[in-house]
Amino acid sequence: MFYIVECSYTDPESEKVWNDFYSLEKLPALISVIGFSTSQRFQSLTPGCPVYLAIHTVKDAQVITSKEYKLKGGGNFSRWQKHITDWHRNLYEGEGMAPAVSSDEFLLLSTHPLSVIEGQGCRALEMQASGLDRTHDRRIAYVIKRDTAAQIADVPGVYLYKPLTAQLTNLPKTRRDRNS
Repeated sequence: MFYIVECSYTDPESEKVWNDFYSLEKLPALISVIGFSTSQRFQSLTPGCPVYLAIHTVKDAQVITSKEYKLKGGGNFSRWQKHITDWHRNLYEGEGMAPAVSSDEFLLLSTHPLSVIEGQGCRALEMQASGLDRTHDRRIAYVIKRDTAAQIADVPGVYLYKPLTAQLTNLPKTRRDRNS
């Protein structure tokens, strides 16, 4: 199951401090919650969508309603809340783990399959909305090389994101090795 959080931030003066808080404090706190397996943050390169996105692999929907999740800051941004806009939280069913996106790659999210990307051997991660806001009924994630982005830049319903963090994991070593 995938938990995707999207938002924009409206205060340029505090945005760097907020990003540092989210990437260096909030994300590590969330990945320590029992039931979280992976977490990674991104920034949109495509206009018309929230600027920031975090994608987490979670065991099930109960993880994000747990006491531990709430104690570790899940579901709110405390002092930052007044600057958070276009905030969406979605749960998606899908197979496997969220892909790790390296600094020389982009995360591409689409509402439909992209044959041009799949033709290059990129694996599609298909996700169906199953809870919370259900902003998009369906999403398909691809990890693409940066030079591939120009081929799909103008395709409607396609959003590109650059990684802001490396993917954090909370997996037993044997599972981590298999997912590498």
